[in-house]
Amino acid sequence: MSIDSRDFEYLRDFLMKSSGLVVKPEKEYLLKSRLEPLARSRGMESISELVSSMKSAIALELRDTVTDAMTTNESLFFRDKTPFEHLDNIMLPYFLEQRKVRKRLRIWCAAASTGQEPYSIAMSLKEQGAKLAGWNFDILGTDISKTVLTKATAGQYTQFEVQRGLPIKLLLKYFTQQGENWVLNENVRRMVKYKESNLLENFANVGKFDIVFCRNVLIYFDLETKKKVLEKISLQMEPDSYLLLGAAETVMGICDKFEAVKGARGLYKFR
Repeated sequence: MSIDSRDFEYLRDFLMKSSGLVVKPEKEYLLKSRLEPLARSRGMESISELVSSMKSAIALELRDTVTDAMTTNESLFFRDKTPFEHLDNIMLPYFLEQRKVRKRLRIWCAAASTGQEPYSIAMSLKEQGAKLAGWNFDILGTDISKTVLTKATAGQYTQFEVQRGLPIKLLLKYFTQQGENWVLNENVRRMVKYKESNLLENFANVGKFDIVFCRNVLIYFDLETKKKVLEKISLQMEPDSYLLLGAAETVMGICDKFEAVKGARGLYKFR
């Protein structure tokens, strides 16, 4: 059964305002697949009943939960591989020279989800070994969802999750098996801090960064929201910093604060 047109419009407007997420009519199935289970878990019989409850002035927690359900996206260790090759082969060599006095790098994962991306970065840095001796790294992972950040902070993953993208060598080196799950070692977990943050809101209090990962986020926004988010991100970047986007994303024609790094798909230099 399709969602009532008025309920669909309400949900579409609500999600646009709360998270920037664009839900087109052909994506109605996404609303159903994520919100019908949520409605049932709350003892409701339909999405219509869920929408009615959301309209109550005291339904802040429910509205947050709906946003949470709709903005939680899949995360994998070392997803797409290419960004981590850019980190090893382009960005780290550059900063080893440019930050050799300060010996500090700040890295921001702007959509950290359940933590696989920031922890992949942390493991990549660990794998550099003596080359980075004496360096300090601050990795910040932010996300709009409290639920995913709780999981990220715990650093505990299922067998299925660690099998997706994580080399067996790194699994055995940086994780400890506990029952059916794998727990990331403390020396990697403490490299990453997490903070709840909405990319549509002000995040000036996070400071400036040398590297920003904002991958597979912009594809969910309309053009104006993409411009707004990229502008906000640019305000948090050091003058010679790098931005990493997803393979299907670009800044071209959207924001002139960045230029593409030749031969490095998805990598941009802040100018």
